[in-house]
Amino acid sequence: MKEKLIAPSMLASDFGNLQRDTEMVNNSEADWFHIDIMDGVFVPNISYGMPVLKAIAKHAQKTLDVHLMIIDPDRYIKEFAQLGTDILTVHYEACTHLHRTLQAIKAEGMKAGVAINPHTSVDLLKDIISDIDVVLVMSVNPGFGGQSFIENTYNKIQRLKEIISMSNAKTLIEIDGGVTDKNAAQLAKAGADVLVAGSFVFKAEDQPQTIKNLKQLANS
Repeated sequence: MKEKLIAPSMLASDFGNLQRDTEMVNNSEADWFHIDIMDGVFVPNISYGMPVLKAIAKHAQKTLDVHLMIIDPDRYIKEFAQLGTDILTVHYEACTHLHRTLQAIKAEGMKAGVAINPHTSVDLLKDIISDIDVVLVMSVNPGFGGQSFIENTYNKIQRLKEIISMSNAKTLIEIDGGVTDKNAAQLAKAGADVLVAGSFVFKAEDQPQTIKNLKQLANS
């Protein structure tokens, strides 16, 4: 069984100590950096943009997993590649020509991810699942950190796993929102491959230990 991955969400980090928090993730058992880019249009919040990603990328020694919660993501694909993004995830709900967007991401040498909001059915991805490297299932409504987990997520993971198996695809399932030590094991058991944790990690007293615990729970 392949190892389950942990991706701390930098949106919950201390922006006044960005280098310190980036180094903490580097030195922890985390696997990816999860970076949320929000435009205030697609979601009702604005996060950070290219300069902050550039600052993180300068120190990050692990996979940069960038989640675009923006309209018209195609405009910026090349720029995100130039900043060192490894995985670029766009929202199903924000792309008119999703297949073309995925091809454009891959043409820039990045892995292509598709995120879906809580109200979006995973069945809508059936026809292109083989073109998707990562499906990011939002387990809260996107836009703000610290929200509580939506229970229907487990059903979505199981259905997505079926779709991936039927297509013999190698797509990873990533979960973002409300991930804690209370649901990490259950999410992994349902079929999640990558767990994104923000507030739970960065508000912890011992952040590296919290990441280690999540990793152990996910792989137990």
